[in-house]
Amino acid sequence: MASLGQLFWSFFKIGTFTLGGGYAMIPLMEKELVDRHGWLTNEEFLDIITLSQTMPGIFAANMAAHIGWRLRGVPGAVISVLGNVLMPILIILALAMGLRYFQGNPLVEAIFKGIRPVVVALIAAPVFRMAKIAHITRYNCWIPVVAALLIWLLGVSPIWVILAAGIGGFVYGKYLEKKEVEL
Repeated sequence: MASLGQLFWSFFKIGTFTLGGGYAMIPLMEKELVDRHGWLTNEEFLDIITLSQTMPGIFAANMAAHIGWRLRGVPGAVISVLGNVLMPILIILALAMGLRYFQGNPLVEAIFKGIRPVVVALIAAPVFRMAKIAHITRYNCWIPVVAALLIWLLGVSPIWVILAAGIGGFVYGKYLEKKEVEL
Protein backbone atom coordinates (compact mmCIF):
# COMPACT_ATOMS: atom_id res chain seq x y z
CA MET A 1 0.00 0.00 0.00
CA ALA A 2 1.31 3.40 -0.96
CA SER A 3 1.85 6.00 1.73
CA LEU A 4 0.83 9.61 1.11
CA GLY A 5 4.51 10.57 1.02
CA GLN A 6 5.24 7.90 -1.60
CA LEU A 7 2.29 9.06 -3.69
CA PHE A 8 3.40 12.69 -3.52
CA TRP A 9 7.01 11.86 -4.38
CA SER A 10 6.07 9.56 -7.27
CA PHE A 11 3.74 12.11 -8.85
CA PHE A 12 6.19 14.95 -8.16
CA LYS A 13 8.88 13.05 -10.13
CA ILE A 14 6.41 12.34 -12.95
CA GLY A 15 5.34 15.99 -13.13
CA THR A 16 8.91 17.25 -12.97
CA PHE A 17 10.43 15.09 -15.69
CA THR A 18 7.66 15.14 -18.29
CA LEU A 19 7.82 17.31 -21.38
CA GLY A 20 4.77 17.60 -23.59
CA GLY A 21 1.79 17.43 -21.27
CA GLY A 22 -0.51 14.76 -19.93
CA TYR A 23 -0.19 12.14 -22.66
CA ALA A 24 3.59 12.32 -22.50
CA MET A 25 3.29 11.41 -18.79
CA ILE A 26 1.76 8.01 -19.55
CA PRO A 27 5.07 6.12 -19.96
CA LEU A 28 6.50 7.64 -16.77
CA MET A 29 3.30 6.89 -14.82
CA GLU A 30 3.24 3.33 -16.11
CA LYS A 31 6.88 2.74 -15.22
CA GLU A 32 6.57 4.31 -11.76
CA LEU A 33 3.13 3.07 -10.69
CA VAL A 34 2.74 -0.26 -12.50
CA ASP A 35 6.27 -1.56 -13.07
CA ARG A 36 8.25 -0.08 -10.17
CA HIS A 37 5.74 -0.05 -7.31
CA GLY A 38 3.10 -2.51 -8.53
CA TRP A 39 0.31 -0.30 -7.18
CA LEU A 40 -1.77 -0.96 -10.32
CA THR A 41 -2.03 -3.72 -12.89
CA ASN A 42 -1.68 -2.96 -16.60
CA GLU A 43 -5.43 -3.42 -17.03
CA GLU A 44 -6.25 -1.08 -14.13
CA PHE A 45 -3.85 1.50 -15.56
CA LEU A 46 -5.50 1.28 -19.00
CA ASP A 47 -8.95 1.65 -17.40
CA ILE A 48 -7.79 4.77 -15.55
CA ILE A 49 -6.40 6.25 -18.78
CA THR A 50 -9.74 5.64 -20.49
CA LEU A 51 -11.72 7.11 -17.62
CA SER A 52 -9.41 10.13 -17.31
CA GLN A 53 -9.80 10.93 -21.00
CA THR A 54 -13.58 11.05 -20.70
CA MET A 55 -13.59 13.40 -17.71
CA PRO A 56 -13.46 17.18 -18.11
CA GLY A 57 -10.29 18.89 -17.00
CA ILE A 58 -6.57 18.36 -17.27
CA PHE A 59 -5.75 14.79 -18.28
CA ALA A 60 -2.66 14.44 -16.07
CA ALA A 61 -4.49 15.81 -13.03
CA ASN A 62 -7.42 13.47 -13.73
CA MET A 63 -5.03 10.52 -13.86
CA ALA A 64 -3.29 11.58 -10.65
CA ALA A 65 -6.59 12.16 -8.85
CA HIS A 66 -8.06 8.83 -9.86
CA ILE A 67 -4.92 6.85 -9.00
CA GLY A 68 -4.49 8.67 -5.68
CA TRP A 69 -8.16 8.12 -4.80
CA ARG A 70 -7.94 4.45 -5.73
CA LEU A 71 -4.87 3.92 -3.56
CA ARG A 72 -5.54 6.22 -0.57
CA GLY A 73 -8.98 7.79 -0.90
CA VAL A 74 -9.57 11.55 -0.93
CA PRO A 75 -6.26 12.45 0.80
CA GLY A 76 -4.44 10.32 -1.79
CA ALA A 77 -6.22 12.12 -4.63
CA VAL A 78 -5.33 15.56 -3.25
CA ILE A 79 -1.68 14.64 -2.57
CA SER A 80 -1.26 12.98 -5.98
CA VAL A 81 -2.65 15.96 -7.88
CA LEU A 82 -0.56 18.39 -5.82
CA GLY A 83 2.58 16.36 -6.47
CA ASN A 84 1.77 16.09 -10.16
CA VAL A 85 1.11 19.78 -10.85
CA LEU A 86 3.45 21.55 -8.41
CA MET A 87 6.65 21.50 -10.48
CA PRO A 88 4.96 22.16 -13.86
CA ILE A 89 3.24 25.21 -12.36
CA LEU A 90 6.55 26.51 -11.00
CA ILE A 91 8.28 25.86 -14.34
CA ILE A 92 5.50 27.60 -16.28
CA LEU A 93 5.69 30.59 -13.94
CA ALA A 94 9.46 30.81 -14.39
CA LEU A 95 9.15 30.49 -18.18
CA ALA A 96 6.40 33.10 -18.32
CA MET A 97 8.50 35.54 -16.30
CA GLY A 98 11.57 34.94 -18.47
CA LEU A 99 9.80 34.61 -21.82
CA ARG A 100 10.28 38.22 -22.86
CA TYR A 101 14.06 37.77 -22.51
CA PHE A 102 14.16 34.63 -24.66
CA GLN A 103 11.41 35.41 -27.17
CA GLY A 104 12.84 35.27 -30.67
CA ASN A 105 16.10 33.69 -29.51
CA PRO A 106 17.14 31.24 -32.27
CA LEU A 107 18.77 28.85 -29.80
CA VAL A 108 15.64 28.59 -27.65
CA GLU A 109 13.47 28.11 -30.76
CA ALA A 110 15.81 25.37 -31.99
CA ILE A 111 15.63 23.61 -28.60
CA PHE A 112 11.82 23.61 -28.70
CA LYS A 113 11.83 22.32 -32.29
CA GLY A 114 14.16 19.52 -31.19
CA ILE A 115 11.90 18.56 -28.29
CA ARG A 116 8.82 18.08 -30.53
CA PRO A 117 9.83 14.70 -32.05
CA VAL A 118 10.75 13.40 -28.61
CA VAL A 119 7.30 14.32 -27.30
CA VAL A 120 5.69 12.53 -30.26
CA ALA A 121 7.73 9.42 -29.48
CA LEU A 122 6.83 9.62 -25.79
CA ILE A 123 3.15 9.68 -26.73
CA ALA A 124 3.40 6.99 -29.45
CA ALA A 125 5.27 4.41 -27.36
CA PRO A 126 2.51 3.83 -24.79
CA VAL A 127 -0.11 3.73 -27.54
CA PHE A 128 1.41 0.49 -28.82
CA ARG A 129 1.69 -0.96 -25.30
CA MET A 130 -1.92 0.01 -24.54
CA ALA A 131 -3.09 -1.53 -27.82
CA LYS A 132 -1.64 -4.85 -26.68
CA ILE A 133 -3.30 -4.58 -23.26
CA ALA A 134 -6.63 -3.60 -24.89
CA HIS A 135 -6.39 -6.70 -27.12
CA ILE A 136 -6.25 -4.74 -30.38
CA THR A 137 -5.52 -7.31 -33.07
CA ARG A 138 -5.29 -7.37 -36.84
CA TYR A 139 -9.03 -8.14 -36.86
CA ASN A 140 -10.16 -5.10 -34.89
CA CYS A 141 -7.36 -2.57 -35.50
CA TRP A 142 -9.58 -0.86 -38.06
CA ILE A 143 -11.73 0.59 -35.26
CA PRO A 144 -9.19 3.07 -33.81
CA VAL A 145 -7.89 3.84 -37.31
CA VAL A 146 -11.39 4.72 -38.57
CA ALA A 147 -12.06 6.74 -35.39
CA ALA A 148 -8.84 8.74 -35.85
CA LEU A 149 -9.57 9.35 -39.53
CA LEU A 150 -13.13 10.49 -38.79
CA ILE A 151 -11.84 13.02 -36.29
CA TRP A 152 -8.79 14.14 -38.24
CA LEU A 153 -9.93 14.17 -41.86
CA LEU A 154 -13.68 14.69 -41.60
CA GLY A 155 -13.75 16.85 -38.48
CA VAL A 156 -16.23 14.60 -36.66
CA SER A 157 -16.47 15.52 -33.00
CA PRO A 158 -14.72 13.04 -30.69
CA ILE A 159 -17.88 12.98 -28.60
CA TRP A 160 -19.81 11.37 -31.48
CA VAL A 161 -17.00 8.88 -32.09
CA ILE A 162 -16.92 7.93 -28.39
CA LEU A 163 -20.72 7.57 -28.28
CA ALA A 164 -20.73 5.44 -31.45
CA ALA A 165 -17.92 3.26 -30.10
CA GLY A 166 -19.72 2.83 -26.77
CA ILE A 167 -22.99 1.86 -28.47
CA GLY A 168 -21.16 -0.42 -30.89
CA GLY A 169 -19.30 -2.10 -28.03
CA PHE A 170 -22.52 -2.58 -26.08
CA VAL A 171 -24.33 -4.10 -29.09
CA TYR A 172 -21.36 -6.34 -29.89
CA GLY A 173 -21.16 -7.45 -26.25
CA LYS A 174 -24.87 -8.34 -26.30
CA TYR A 175 -24.33 -10.26 -29.55
CA LEU A 176 -21.48 -12.26 -28.00
CA GLU A 177 -23.55 -12.87 -24.88
CA LYS A 178 -26.42 -14.19 -27.00
CA LYS A 179 -24.03 -16.47 -28.96
CA GLU A 180 -22.70 -17.93 -25.68
CA VAL A 181 -26.23 -18.63 -24.44
CA GLU A 182 -27.06 -20.44 -27.71
CA LEU A 183 -23.99 -22.67 -27.35
